[in-house]
Amino acid sequence: MPGQYCTIGTGGVERPYSIASAPHEEELELFIELVQPPHGKLTRLLHQLQEGAAVTLRPQPKGRFAFRPEFRNHVFVATVTGIAPFVSMLRSHLHRPTGEPQFHVLEGASYADEFGYATEMRDLAATHAFVHYVPSVSRPGDARNAGWTGATGRINALVEPHLASHALAPDETCIYACGHPAMIDDVRERLGGAYTVELERFWTDAV
Repeated sequence: MPGQYCTIGTGGVERPYSIASAPHEEELELFIELVQPPHGKLTRLLHQLQEGAAVTLRPQPKGRFAFRPEFRNHVFVATVTGIAPFVSMLRSHLHRPTGEPQFHVLEGASYADEFGYATEMRDLAATHAFVHYVPSVSRPGDARNAGWTGATGRINALVEPHLASHALAPDETCIYACGHPAMIDDVRERLGGAYTVELERFWTDAV
């Protein structure tokens, strides 16, 4: 089911990762980021593997972070690797369309080079009127973001203006938030009283 996660491992260490590939795709695709020290325990081990190396994989995907087809508008709010389940949901819909939903993908990162699926999201937005993509960097003045001309600021602060500019009514809209716990808590606090909000936290892999 799009939005679920799988548990992989190596060296006796296992961690859950959201699945980016859609259920109909033959290969399992994950989006894993190696951050600056302290590295996550499993992420560090995975980064050391060579192409073709074997990892363990639990037999069943899990999770209740699922697409809500009863809503017309779907607002996906992500930070960096939190985009993964939304990629799966979008690919799944495009493979087997149901209804006429509108997708709004709002993705935040510190740096522009952390948008792993930016090309795919921009292509979808350019070719499908029902897909809207808004990436935003939270450190626009950093040299690593030189040349960035898109939105700026933390993505959770941009959700409300986006809802208002597109006139997305609460009774027709589901908001999904995936990624950093602080971002998720803020989205829930800002909008949970009026909108239906689905949450998927990404916890640290440091231990």
